[in-house]
Amino acid sequence: MPARRLGILAYGSLLEEPGGELVPLIVERISGTQTPFRIEFFRSSPMRGGAPTVVPVENAGASVRGTVLVLHDSVSIEHARDLLWRRETRREGTGQRYREPTGAADPNQMIAEELPNFAGLAVVLYARFGPTLSNPTPDELAVLAIRSVTTEAGRKGLDGISYLISIKRQGIVTPLMPAYEQAVLRRAGTTSLEDALVRFRG
Repeated sequence: MPARRLGILAYGSLLEEPGGELVPLIVERISGTQTPFRIEFFRSSPMRGGAPTVVPVENAGASVRGTVLVLHDSVSIEHARDLLWRRETRREGTGQRYREPTGAADPNQMIAEELPNFAGLAVVLYARFGPTLSNPTPDELAVLAIRSVTTEAGRKGLDGISYLISIKRQGIVTPLMPAYEQAVLRRAGTTSLEDALVRFRG
């Protein structure tokens, strides 16, 4: 039987930026953990100026390597859900509580999903948002990413190109990602995403 410990499965921005509330409670990181679901750039995130982000999907995408953030034994599963929800919805420091969604599914509502007996832990949580893009092309993703650079979110570094740089740095690859990156570079006339970001910010 696994120890009665909690973790959060992180990939994407959560892995690089767990947030001020979660960081002090992380006691271990289990890297190289394969996601038991596939992800793809099927979401246009309002919190990122409409930029494409990866979400769990059923009929596309790829399983990727993530990291389980093991939480201190004092953290209850209820508290862990609250922490994950506040981080994912930019509500850190508010003390607001997570509530299970009710009624019709809203792709902009985060669901705290549970993975029992995962990665040697009793329960591992992960954040699930619904897809809002239906089979987007790489060019459509590039347009959304570029537009996001000049939004308010983009001025805070929450644009789609910065997000794509982060995903790539983590070694994550989805079926759409190589052509999506090339579409951004082609529009920017550059050979790197970092230069493309400077180009579109200018």
